[in-house]
Amino acid sequence: MSNLLVNTRDQQFVLFEQLGIEKLFEKERYADFSKDMVLMMQTEAEKLAVNVLLPAYAEGDKEGCTFKDGKVSIPASFHEVFKKYAEAGWICSHESPDVGGQGLPIIVTTACMEFMFAANFPFLMYPGLTHGAARLIELFGTEEQKNKYMYNMYAGKWTGTMCLTEPGAGSDVGALKTSAKRLPDGRFSITGTKIFISCGDHNLTENIIHPVLARIEGDPPGTAGVSIFIVPKYRVNDDGSLGEFNDVRTGNVEHKMGIKGSATCTLNFGDEGNCIGELLGKERQGLRVMFHMMNEARLEVAMQSLGHATAAYEHALKYAQERIQGIPVWEMKNPDAKAVPIIEHPDIRRKLLWMKAHVEGIRALNYFTGFCMDIARVSDTEQEREKWHGLVELLIPVCKAYSSEKALLVCSAAIDVYGGYGYCSDYPVEQYFRDCKIASIYEGTNGIQCLDLVGRKLGQRKGMDVMNLFGEINASLMKLKKSEELKRHVSILEEAYNALIDLTMHFAQLGKSAGFLIPILNATPYLEIMGDVVIGHFLMQAAGIAEERLQAIYREKGADDSKGKRRALVREDHEVAFYCGKIAAAKFFAVDILSTVKAKCEAIKFGEKIPIEMANESY
Repeated sequence: MSNLLVNTRDQQFVLFEQLGIEKLFEKERYADFSKDMVLMMQTEAEKLAVNVLLPAYAEGDKEGCTFKDGKVSIPASFHEVFKKYAEAGWICSHESPDVGGQGLPIIVTTACMEFMFAANFPFLMYPGLTHGAARLIELFGTEEQKNKYMYNMYAGKWTGTMCLTEPGAGSDVGALKTSAKRLPDGRFSITGTKIFISCGDHNLTENIIHPVLARIEGDPPGTAGVSIFIVPKYRVNDDGSLGEFNDVRTGNVEHKMGIKGSATCTLNFGDEGNCIGELLGKERQGLRVMFHMMNEARLEVAMQSLGHATAAYEHALKYAQERIQGIPVWEMKNPDAKAVPIIEHPDIRRKLLWMKAHVEGIRALNYFTGFCMDIARVSDTEQEREKWHGLVELLIPVCKAYSSEKALLVCSAAIDVYGGYGYCSDYPVEQYFRDCKIASIYEGTNGIQCLDLVGRKLGQRKGMDVMNLFGEINASLMKLKKSEELKRHVSILEEAYNALIDLTMHFAQLGKSAGFLIPILNATPYLEIMGDVVIGHFLMQAAGIAEERLQAIYREKGADDSKGKRRALVREDHEVAFYCGKIAAAKFFAVDILSTVKAKCEAIKFGEKIPIEMANESY
């Protein structure tokens, strides 16, 4: 069930019982796939994660990356890990076999990659960025560029990066200073500096391909004038061999709080005036090209967050089950009372259930979003395709921001479960916490994700996407209301859902008036509220399925009319225990989290603007 990384039983529940991904296999694109094949892929992914990636996790953190004489060295153990990872075909697993991929559905890759993210995320950044860069070349490159770069990247012979951020620009990409000067042969001379470039330089592969945002001399300022270029570390000859050094120099490697095995670099392009780049796509469409990969990239960050959270939870749970300390609170007056595992203590139990509910809810949210990507790919009509793609567009900022914020809290709670030991590097949870924090910052800070949701996504397609999401939740509510076991908790979900709708409509009205600053000021709490309601919906939907499964098991075991027999089955039957856990998580989340949503919505509607009106000097 659990490998101290991922609860595989819950994965399979979400995939097959909750989402029903088998319906994808009815479509021509995925007709060669089956449930058994997915389970086999998961098994192979789990083996690779546990046996290959995980042993290098703590070692890579301790060794880190070094910078000497202008060259970067990464943890030694990563070299063999990368070789095995690439040979197994994971770099482009959901791309077409025509380019070396396995053609997997995105949801299957997402589930398989959860093992990898939980095992060793700093390593995963090397193949992850390589896939993203190669995918841009596949979509927007010429045939010559694909043959020159893409195949070697998908095969893991070369790696890739993504070069956006600059010292004076940060998140304001339109303010970049990197320039591109036209050359007579149609190529461009690139000059500029990029900072915080993940996996920007290393000794893992013989070449690194950098997609670089720059402005062609004479093009307009702002984002409208930005183009994107392919800039290799070493130039590639016509026959595919490596040519001369391309004047891409590493300025430094950052010393970071976490993900220390990933080389975060400053890159200087064209210091000697000899850096050559090739235009990727059309001129002045750099952001359009770059953002084509953002949905998948931000889902990957959400899955990174889930990976850290699930591993932290599984370790904390195991520790709580084994750590003997303290007597039960109800035995405080008994001098003969014996110490018990700390999972018997109420506060620890509450922490673990909070962690469990959020981990399972985030898993369902992220998997559902990946599943929507697949459904959009195979939809029979344009209307259906737009519906599912619209849900992806709406949910991606929620996946990225909500997952990373809550995952950090899960990792923090795991440290608390361990107590003082959790704060020490002898145990893994402190590294999960450190490695997890970056997820709220890169690939668009969470503040930007919240503004994207409120400023763009709510109104996208005249509000159709958010209405489709609300329709999905409402359909579940109508079904769940019939459950005697769940109806009290479903009513809490319904109240939160109605409060979210009311607040969303309130924002829509404010957007047409002078009060438009209220939604902007409250973008972060709004995204958290939406995340809570969506997560609550998935958890309650899962509880409804679990209740149906339990009733069938009780009937089969002759326990449908006996509470005693049911309690006994929880201890004896893993499936009964699992389904009871799904119901418990949903009920707890409803009472602990969803019950506060209405009050949060009313607080936002109050319209307080103190942070805006307050003088800078008063802070």
